[in-house]
Amino acid sequence: QLQLVESGGGLVQPGGSVRLSCAASGFTLEYYTIGWFRQAPGKEREGVSCISSSGRNTNYADSVKGRFTISRDNAKNTVYLRMNSLKPEDTAVYYCAAVYLQFLCAEVGMDYWGKGTLVTVSS
Repeated sequence: QLQLVESGGGLVQPGGSVRLSCAASGFTLEYYTIGWFRQAPGKEREGVSCISSSGRNTNYADSVKGRFTISRDNAKNTVYLRMNSLKPEDTAVYYCAAVYLQFLCAEVGMDYWGKGTLVTVSS
């Protein structure tokens, strides 16, 4: 079964850090662009960051630039999202998604989605 599984979410204090992981099972991530998306309570899902299959190209939403870093380890079949200087407005369910070959950073067109992991930023 082809699936993506996110992990690493939880409760973190404002200003804190957390690293999310997106692991694939049933297929290799090596040829996929991976995107991170998030959905805050009462809001629509939005794009956060994405990384090309090679890792050479990345993209970030303005709201997270300079605070979040996306990376990948194809040997471990995993993509990471390091989130620093977290703010309460970063509270959301974070999803990873994969699209084959093309460098795409939009919800439409993603081939696979994980079920999400909740990050709560609160004191």
